[in-house]
Amino acid sequence: MNNSKEQKNDLKDYFKFGEFFGYFLRVFRPHDSRYPNSFNLRMMHGINKISILMFLICLIVIIVRRVMW
Repeated sequence: MNNSKEQKNDLKDYFKFGEFFGYFLRVFRPHDSRYPNSFNLRMMHGINKISILMFLICLIVIIVRRVMW
């Protein structure tokens, strides 16, 4: 038998969004000196901001169209 602690996968483990929201908040925060600053990283975060905003706008449009029809 293995004496190590076994991980139990509950339903709540599949719906943990802490890492996602942490990244989401980090993208829209001012620069933090703990993270590296390079041109490629800034461009990646810029593209991520644009894609997140476009996704949210499209999601709102889809919901409004569904409600109005």
